[in-house]
Formats: sequence, C-alpha cells, structure tokens
Amino acid sequence: MIKQIFGKLPRKPSKSSHNDSNGDGGVHDNSSLNSALGPNSLNNSKPGSASSKPSNSSRSNNGPLNSHSSTSNKSNHGKKTASLASQAGPISASGVYEALPSFRDVPSSEKQNLFLKKLSLCYVVFDFSDPSKNLREKEIKRQTLLELVDYISSVSSKFNEVAMQEVTRMVAANLFRTFPSPNHDSKILEMYDMEDEEPAMDPAWPHLQIVYELLLRFVVSPETDAKLAKRYVDHPFVLKLLDLFDSDDQREREYLKTILHRIYGKFMVHRPFIRKAINNIFYRFIFETEKHNGIAELLEILGSIINGFALPLKEEHKLFLVRALIPLHKPKCVSMYHQQLSYCITQFVEKDFKLADTVIRGLLKYWPVTNSSKEVMFLGELEEVLEATQTAEFQRCMVPLFRQIGRCLNSLHFQDHAIRFAKAKKLEVLSHVTISWALFHAGLDIVMIYGHIDACVAERALFLWNNDHIRNLITQNRTVILPIIFPALERNTRGHWNPAVQSLTLNVRKIFSDADQAIFDECLARYQEDEAKQKELQEKRELTWKRLEDVAASKVVSNEAVMVSKSISSIAIDKGTAPKATASR
Repeated sequence: MIKQIFGKLPRKPSKSSHNDSNGDGGVHDNSSLNSALGPNSLNNSKPGSASSKPSNSSRSNNGPLNSHSSTSNKSNHGKKTASLASQAGPISASGVYEALPSFRDVPSSEKQNLFLKKLSLCYVVFDFSDPSKNLREKEIKRQTLLELVDYISSVSSKFNEVAMQEVTRMVAANLFRTFPSPNHDSKILEMYDMEDEEPAMDPAWPHLQIVYELLLRFVVSPETDAKLAKRYVDHPFVLKLLDLFDSDDQREREYLKTILHRIYGKFMVHRPFIRKAINNIFYRFIFETEKHNGIAELLEILGSIINGFALPLKEEHKLFLVRALIPLHKPKCVSMYHQQLSYCITQFVEKDFKLADTVIRGLLKYWPVTNSSKEVMFLGELEEVLEATQTAEFQRCMVPLFRQIGRCLNSLHFQDHAIRFAKAKKLEVLSHVTISWALFHAGLDIVMIYGHIDACVAERALFLWNNDHIRNLITQNRTVILPIIFPALERNTRGHWNPAVQSLTLNVRKIFSDADQAIFDECLARYQEDEAKQKELQEKRELTWKRLEDVAASKVVSNEAVMVSKSISSIAIDKGTAPKATASR
C-alpha cells in the first residue's frame, strides 16, 4: 500500500522547504557531556508510559523543514528526496499510516531504499496532547524510529548524500519547533526560587527521545563523512539546535548538549560559527531577557571547548571572556548556572595567568551588594581564581580586592537590619550577641536564617586564609593588605555575634602577627588612635545635640520658636560647640 502511494507522489521539489531557516526555538540541559543514553533507555520509552506532566511547549504538525538543504538541491538525488519528504504530510491526513517491512525481511540490496522509506514515514508529527489519539500510528512510528536507530548503529557502508539529507530532514521535521513565550514576566520570576520549580516534561518525549538518539548515532557514526554531511548539518541546522536549548524539558536539553558537543568535535568548519552563535545567546540573555533555560548546559559545553584552546590564546577568545563570560555574573539568576560559569572562568585563568587581574576586577564589578548567598558563591569562585593567580597579577588588583574582602569579613547586613527590626518591635537589645536571643524568642525564625547566611559570608571570606597559595600571596604583600582589612578584623574580634567568625578572625590575626609583628602593632596602634578620635567626635556630637535640646526645651515655656541656622549648626557640630539659637519674635 505504501509503495503504491509513494508511486503516485509527484517528483517536483517543494517550494516551501526553504521557510524553516528563520524559525526559532530553545532548550535547556543540565546533564554532563559524558552522559549518553543508550538503546536500553529507548526501549523503555513507550507512548503509554509517559507519566510526566505536559510542558507548556506546543508541537506544531508542520511538514518537514528544509532550512539546511539549499546546497543539496543542486544534485538530482537532492531533488528526489526533497519531493518525497515534502509530501509526507498527506499520509497522516489521509489516515493511511502502515508499518513498513523490517530490515531483516528484505535483501541487502533493498535496505538502502527501505531506510529512506522509513525515514519518510517518520516525517509525520503526531499530537501528544491527547494520549488516546492515534495510538496505533504512534506505536508504528516509535517502532520504526527504533529500527532506524539500530540500522544507523550497525551500517557498514558510508552514508551517501541522499541518506544524509533524508536523516537531517526527518530530524528537522520532528525536533525543530518554536516554544511559546513565557506567560509570566521576569519580575514575577524574581519572587520565587526557580530551583523549586517542578521540571516540565514534553508529552511527545516517547518519539523525541528516539529522534535525538538517532541524530546522536548519525553524528558519531564513523560512516558519516563530515565533508559531505556539513552540507546538511549546516549553519541553519546548528542554529535551530541551539534554539532548542531553551526547552523546559531537562531530558531534551541533555541530548542537545551531547549532540552539539559531538558536532563541534566532528565538524571543525563549524567551530567558529558555533562559538559566535553561543555568544549571541549570552548577549541576548544578559542585556535583554535574563530568561533562558539552557545557559548552564551551554556553559558546560564551553568549559570543554575552553579546555581545548591552544596557547597562546587568540584575541577572539579573550574578548569572549570579557564581553560574555564575566558579564554573566550580572543576571539575578546567576545561581542557576554559576558552577559551570566558574569552571569556564577558572579555565581561562589557568590557560593564561595574566588574565587573573581582568577576571578579579570583573568579579568586583558585579559583586552582589545585598544578596548574601550570592556573595558566598562569588567568594568560592574568587578562591579558585586566586589559586591560579601569580604575584604580579595579584599586586595589580589587591587593593580593591581586599577592600571588598574587608566588607565581607564584617558582613553586618544582618546585625544592622536586626537591630532596627528589634527596636521597631520594642525588643531589648543589649549587644549583638543578644540579637539572636531576642529575635528567636519573638518568633522571627526567618530573620535568624538570614543572620546565619550573613555569618556564612564572613566565614567564607576567612576561609581564604586556609588556602596555602592565597595565604602566601597575602603574606608577601602584608604591608599593603593588613592596613586595609585590620579594622574589619578588630571589629569581628570585639563584637561579631557569631562565635565561629570570632574564632576564625583570631586565627587570621595570629597569622599576620606571626608574619610581621611590627606592622601588626603599627596597624593596631593606628586603629586604636582612629577609634579614640571617632569616640571623641561622637561624644562632641552628642553633647552638641544635647545643648540644642536644652535650648529648645527652655523656649517651650514661652511658646517661642527656636531657629537654628543650618550652616552654623553644621559648623558647630564639627567643632563640638553648640550652635546659637535665636528665638523668633
């Protein structure tokens, strides 16, 4: 029956086959590059076993996409397969969808033709939104796809251009689609943790998974000649794969990550284009949307790519670091991909230690001001970068770096906010130590959690001294670094509410005192002198305002208004004298 239908199909190539090159899509992947799903996982993916929740992505029942076949239409074989592929849609419309013979049931001379026919049969895309619809046809397609995967894995002769074109066209028909726009804006996303979302599952995964496996087997197959296949696995094809990285389905992103990495390794001619296309995705994410599901997976691929960069690094690669990777610290959702980003950054510094100064200044530029959990992440990345930093690069950035580390050592966000909160609730707060007790007994457990996070910032900053290489860098430059962070160390020692932070601070003070007691004593004397001056200035200010209150109180009896010149009062406060108050007549 199928042969009769195919015999009636016209041989004229489809004109609509070029409309796919402008399509968009997206997918996100969280798996490792080394993971690959074998045929055992495919055999378990039956249509009826898809117990996962449908995703928001919709599957359009479009015909095959031919964005990557413009160069192949020059050959007669290309025209024949194009016409065959473009007419696959009516099979579904007419309701005629029958299984083809197995490869085992035909002679070797017919297997190539049967392979093409099975590919054409799989052009039809079924609607999985209704689980009870087209059950027989869906199972026929699933079994056909499994047979195609086995054939590609076991074939012993090179794929010709006709087979390559048919494979890529069938893949395009099933995979390339546009995902719907998010039904909520980015402001709403900020109100909850995206990590707590349940993963979305595409209901069409029983078919999609096998198509992805087929594409992976085709790309890695030794029978696929890269010089010929590059005509079909071309730039538009690669762009559409990259678009799919915005998928909500993590399983799909896993396959995409593995496949793109294999394409990058096999098709050397596409490597600059792939890097540039990933750059463009990052630029749009950083400066426009701040919404993309696949940033972590793309960074994981890039981590492997960066690891293979030849030395010395090209200027293009350095610009990629400065313009794309470092600004990726800016988005609010950086925690979703920070581990992969940190690995890429560290790879650059290990490749070229002269980039350490650029990277550290970039981290300081995007350092989180009010988010303590993000500060902990940044400190972890900073330690990895410093571990690969040499003395010369360290000296270029140590002043701004340790000003920031000094702020992290104190980490007083919680204490300051807690004191104001406690006073607003009329809680008795005698010292920083009693903040925890007062807030806890007031039932403010959530505030205590944030206090613990802030303490983690100080602890994480103090842990830098546990790294031998970083400690040596600091010790070598103690004459510059110690005066910067000494006030923070002293404040922690005398009044930090967390005992662990106090203990770690004492250890750091001992490291400095053992390294150079003279500089330590000098910094201590200077701190005590500055502290005395600040105390004296504070007493003068309090005395000035006390005099103002007394003058104002003395005029209350006579109901006379007290006018104080702003300039005079400010001068008086600075000099520690009471401003002159004049009564209005």
